[in-house]
Amino acid sequence: DWSREAVRRGLSPRAEAAYAGWDVPGLGDALRVFELHPGQCGVLVYAADALAAAFVVPHPEDYRVLHPTLVEDLYGELVHQYAHYGAPVPEFTARIRDGAGGIRTLADLRAAALGQERAWAAAHDGLMARDLLETPYSFERVYRAGAFDLYRFLPPFGRDGREQHIGELISDHKGRTAYLKTFRLSEKQVRKGYLLHRLADRDWHLGRTAEALGTSYAELVRRIGAAGLGGLLDAHVVARKVREAGEG
Repeated sequence: DWSREAVRRGLSPRAEAAYAGWDVPGLGDALRVFELHPGQCGVLVYAADALAAAFVVPHPEDYRVLHPTLVEDLYGELVHQYAHYGAPVPEFTARIRDGAGGIRTLADLRAAALGQERAWAAAHDGLMARDLLETPYSFERVYRAGAFDLYRFLPPFGRDGREQHIGELISDHKGRTAYLKTFRLSEKQVRKGYLLHRLADRDWHLGRTAEALGTSYAELVRRIGAAGLGGLLDAHVVARKVREAGEG
């Protein structure tokens, strides 16, 4: 009966929390006053130092047109909470020291400013955006149009506490990025992804999955239910298996 119902109507619908940019406090004002730099083709959006999303397009004119639409995009539950409850982000300032007569000419000042810019970039890539940039993703090509391919990518759903993102990427035949959009996952969503991946690795067999995770069948069922994935299970089969395990 359960199988026929699943084929006829599909699995029970599941909803994930996401918020339009209009509902993220301060985002609209920030996008309105952010300076657009010459040649800018993308942006990393942060809320209280938490990376919310990456957005990349192929040309500066494309970005200039699409920049205001970022407030219409969807952002994760975690980002919404950070924007509501996070402390104000301290102002970023640069200090160029003039010790030992280091700044004498405009060329000296320009070189010092460039050095500060490089230091900022290194600190950002190595700290604030590290998890986005260094995570190994799995890519699935879902569409091809001429010389362009559309990919969707997933993180490894590790349980090491690092931030994790899903997203879409369009690249040309040379592998150059024509479009990129990411979505920051909450810890709850990471737990769901972790369980789904472990189940898929064991061909959706609960017994083998429980063994691989080093836990019991009943505990795995409890974790699946707690993650909001109980609709994937046949309650009658699960009850029988748990009863048999208890009797054994």
